[in-house]
Amino acid sequence: MQLIRTNTHIDFLGKRKLAFRLSGALLLLSLAFLVFKGLNFGIDFTGGTLVEVRFASAPEISEVRQAIAPKGFEQAIIQEFGSPEEILIRVQNREEMDSSKISTDILDGLTQGFGADAVEMRRVEFVGPQVGEELARAGILAVLVAMLAILVYVTFRFEFRFALGADAALLHDISLVLGVFAVTGKEFSLPVIAAILTVIGYSLNDTIVVFDRIRENFAANRKKKTPDSETEVVNASLNQTLSRTLMTSLTTLLVVLALFFLGGEVIHGFSFALIIGILVGTYSSIYIASPVMLALAGRFKPSEEEMKEMEARP
Repeated sequence: MQLIRTNTHIDFLGKRKLAFRLSGALLLLSLAFLVFKGLNFGIDFTGGTLVEVRFASAPEISEVRQAIAPKGFEQAIIQEFGSPEEILIRVQNREEMDSSKISTDILDGLTQGFGADAVEMRRVEFVGPQVGEELARAGILAVLVAMLAILVYVTFRFEFRFALGADAALLHDISLVLGVFAVTGKEFSLPVIAAILTVIGYSLNDTIVVFDRIRENFAANRKKKTPDSETEVVNASLNQTLSRTLMTSLTTLLVVLALFFLGGEVIHGFSFALIIGILVGTYSSIYIASPVMLALAGRFKPSEEEMKEMEARP
C-alpha cells in the first residue's frame, strides 16, 4: 500500500549509496586541492594594494607587466576587470612603502610605458596583513556560528538526527564550493564569504521544506494500520517536494546566471560561488540530508511522547 500519490516515483534512496560514493570522491578531491594547491586569497585576506587603471585602448597583459617591472613589481597579479581596457594590478605591500607610494610608482611606470594620456587611475585599495588575518578569522567564525545555530534550530523544530542530516548537507555544500575555487584558482575574497553564507541559507531552506514534508508523512504513517517503512515515507516525501525544489532552484539559478554574465567583475566571484552552491545545495537536500537522517534513525530516534511533542511544533 503506497503512502502518498505523487506525480513522480523516483527511487531516490535506492541510489543513495551511489550518491554517497560520488560525494565522497568529490569531497576527497576538494580536500586534496585545498591542501596541496590552496585558495587564491584576495588582498582582503593576504594584505596588499590593489590598483585599478583604465587604458585608452586595450593593452596586452605582458606589456603592462613590462611597464611596471622596473619599479620592482615583477610579481604583481595583473588581470582584466570587466573590459579589456580596465586592468587590475595587485601587489604585496613592502615594509618600507605605503599604499600611496606603491600606486604612484605603478602609475609612473604605466605612463612611461604607454603615455600620460593613455592611462587613468580609477581607484586604489589597501589592506594590511593584520586586517587580512582578522577578516579570515571573522569569516570562519561566521560560518561556524551559522552551522551551530542551524544545529540548534533544526534539533528544536524536528529531531537531532534531522539536524545532523542538515549540517552534513551544509558541510558538503561548503566543502565543494571551496574545492571548486581551489581547482579553478578564482580569487577568494570577502564577497565569496558572503556568498557561502547565502548558500548556507538557501540550502537550509530547501532542506527544511523537505524535512517538514517528511515529518508530516511520518505522523500520517504512524496512524495507518499497515505502516510503510521510513525509507518509503522519505522517498514519497522527496517525490512530493521535487517539483518545488526544481522550480525554486531553476528560477534562482537564472537570476544568479544573469548576475554572473551581466553584473560585472565586481560580483563575479560572488555570483560564481552562488551558482556552484545552488547546484550542490539542490543535490544535497535530496541525496545527503535525507539519507543521512535516515541512516541515523536507530541511534537518535525519540520516544512516542517526544514524537507527539515535536509534531505539535510549527
